[in-house]
Amino acid sequence: MKETTYRILGIDPGTSVTGYGLVQINGKKPVILTMGILRPGKFDDHYQRLKYLHERALNLIDEFRPDLMALEAPFYGKNVQSMLKLGRAQGVIMAAGLYRKLPIFEYAPLLVKQSITGMGRASKEQVAYFLQNTFNLTDLPKELDATDAVAVAICHFLQQSKPSYAKEYKNWEEFIRKNPGRIK
Repeated sequence: MKETTYRILGIDPGTSVTGYGLVQINGKKPVILTMGILRPGKFDDHYQRLKYLHERALNLIDEFRPDLMALEAPFYGKNVQSMLKLGRAQGVIMAAGLYRKLPIFEYAPLLVKQSITGMGRASKEQVAYFLQNTFNLTDLPKELDATDAVAVAICHFLQQSKPSYAKEYKNWEEFIRKNPGRIK
């Protein structure tokens, strides 16, 4: 049986700092190949930040040749304007992936953290710590957006590796209605 190998480009979008991480899956084992950050915040103009993110995302795709892209989805915060800007940043990165014909997957921050640490409300530091210990990373980047991006990629791998169940039920009533012969 041939072992499946593929690459996931994980992205943690941001308008000041965007993290990226490349994970290669060798059979059932994820291997972190690289991680880093992009700095759209070096531009004062929001539209220049978006242009920079789009161009750099295309460059990352061309350089690393991933098979798919996994992004952290924006979460609703208190500031609607910040969320809209974050959504735009995510959108231009998605557009780059779509332009290069990559399948795109999105994961909520809580699911990413839950997948890596077992806690949906884990901090960036806790996510980085778990990755460092699990993958024997010697040095962590100063900006933890890079480790967050790796976490998104590994979250995708873990979500795809989950066994699927033929029958799922919303509640006990539905189970009883669909399985009358199993109730005594």
